[in-house]
Amino acid sequence: MTNKNNEYNPALKQAPVLLSMRKEILSLSPEKALNRIFEAKHPAALIHSFPETDFYFLINDIGISDAFEILALASEKQWEYILDIELWEKDRIDMNSVSMWLDILFQAAPARFVKWAIEKQTEFIEYYLYKNIKVAVREHDEDPSALGKDLVTIDDIFYIRITDDYYEPDEYDAETEGGAFRDKREEFIKKMLASIAEYDYGIYRNMLFETMTVLPAEMEEEFYRLRNVRLEEKGFLSFYEAAGVYAPLKPEKLAGRKKMAKRRDENASLMPVPLYPFGMLKEDNLFAISLKKIEPGDTLNNLQAEFAALCNRIISADQKTIKSRDELTEIVKKACGYLSIGLGRMTAEGKKPDINHTAALIEKFHLENIFRTGFGLAVELKEQAEKWLKRSWFREQGFPLLFWGEEWMGFLGGLLIKKPLYFDNYKTGHLYRDFLSLSDMTESSKILEEIIALDDLFSLIGSDTRRVKDRSLNFKKLLLTLFAGNSLGLSKDAVPLPYDDFVRFFATLWTGRGKSRRINLAVKESFLSWLTERTGLKASEITEKLGRVLDNLFAEIESELKKVSQHDLDPRYINLFLIERRK
Repeated sequence: MTNKNNEYNPALKQAPVLLSMRKEILSLSPEKALNRIFEAKHPAALIHSFPETDFYFLINDIGISDAFEILALASEKQWEYILDIELWEKDRIDMNSVSMWLDILFQAAPARFVKWAIEKQTEFIEYYLYKNIKVAVREHDEDPSALGKDLVTIDDIFYIRITDDYYEPDEYDAETEGGAFRDKREEFIKKMLASIAEYDYGIYRNMLFETMTVLPAEMEEEFYRLRNVRLEEKGFLSFYEAAGVYAPLKPEKLAGRKKMAKRRDENASLMPVPLYPFGMLKEDNLFAISLKKIEPGDTLNNLQAEFAALCNRIISADQKTIKSRDELTEIVKKACGYLSIGLGRMTAEGKKPDINHTAALIEKFHLENIFRTGFGLAVELKEQAEKWLKRSWFREQGFPLLFWGEEWMGFLGGLLIKKPLYFDNYKTGHLYRDFLSLSDMTESSKILEEIIALDDLFSLIGSDTRRVKDRSLNFKKLLLTLFAGNSLGLSKDAVPLPYDDFVRFFATLWTGRGKSRRINLAVKESFLSWLTERTGLKASEITEKLGRVLDNLFAEIESELKKVSQHDLDPRYINLFLIERRK
């Protein structure tokens, strides 16, 4: 019986058609998207079919100034969602944004705006008027001039003055851009009130009376509560609820999702799924590649909705307001990154993930839990760093993080914050970014192991650094200077080196001449022998944990000093050894 009814339900029949049209529109350039919408047989039905979140990004992509026709046909829920996003700065109403967006909606559809404002948004309009106008009522025998200056009236009874009481004193200087905005706001308020009076004078009169008795604090609190309720329906949970998305989860604790019963009629959902987050997926990560293996149908549609909800939850947990496609792209990258890390963590350790297997994992487990599994790996790395930091040698010696050099300091700085970040060092245009892949985690884990191993090495070397007055001393300078002092037969804590002694050491470093000059292999062997003797560790233990670091250290000596003549050495320009200034 249900199937027979569905056959004659126009909405059900149109749902897959509208879905296809929405996908096409979101793939087009803004100009072509706008044309495509109005080429449709029923533009209003097409616009209404957009989920509020997708509609918001669509008008921003097109450009607000070019989207008035679309706004005029938008549903009231779509209008309301725009205001929920645009009018608030955290828990405070931004009055400038209120003026701007009410004016935009009024220009888009004046008659419809007035009807909507007085029937659905009465209290909010009264609150807005309270913040922007002063109302005076003229008695029948009272001279209007007695009410004050700069007043306007429609009916010779209610006199209105536009005020700036809730704006910064210099915000609307007549010669600034703010002055033009003030004029525009004043024009909008006058036109809106005139339109309300024309629509229903009784409502206009009651609205002005109510404006004089507004309790702003109570109204703001209620507006904020209702706004949060509406946003929660779209996955934008309160901060405390949304923060659970960052609760670490181990793979063995994952519970599988309940298998959803398939609908007989594919694409028959009347609840349109947000397409923007899904449409931003790039096949440069394990999650997106795995998702391509899942056949179109109910499962993929459910995952699409689930991914959009995950992105919304991340937005809420990060306490961000996303107003542009670029900002949403960053959230999508973050979600994909930790989903990919989670999937990689759930596969056999040390093996390249099998795409068919990871696709099956996506179907089996909730995306949020996979995300938490991925983020949990970053948290474990952070906890490892914090545990080491408490017992570290360098901190015991009173050195700052800068002791580890700028790059490693940046790495540790990103790892030790509340939500750990990957130190990208502007390789992709950012100093820090979210972890995006299991290789990011593997590399970071390796770096942390090297830092810890080197810190342990210093503790075994047992040098007394209290004599060092240079607090900018870093691990490279300390390690190489101690080695040089040992090579020269100086005391084991010879820091800094006398200049003449360093010149003697410098002459022993090299083999070859000119551009072919390299660090003598015997020097590297001597360095390793010194470390084993000083620490009691085996050479194999040191090279296994710190081979890469030590190789880079000698490569850096070559890069910095191989072209420098023994006679041109100047302690002021040598960064890898601590040397006394020449007398």
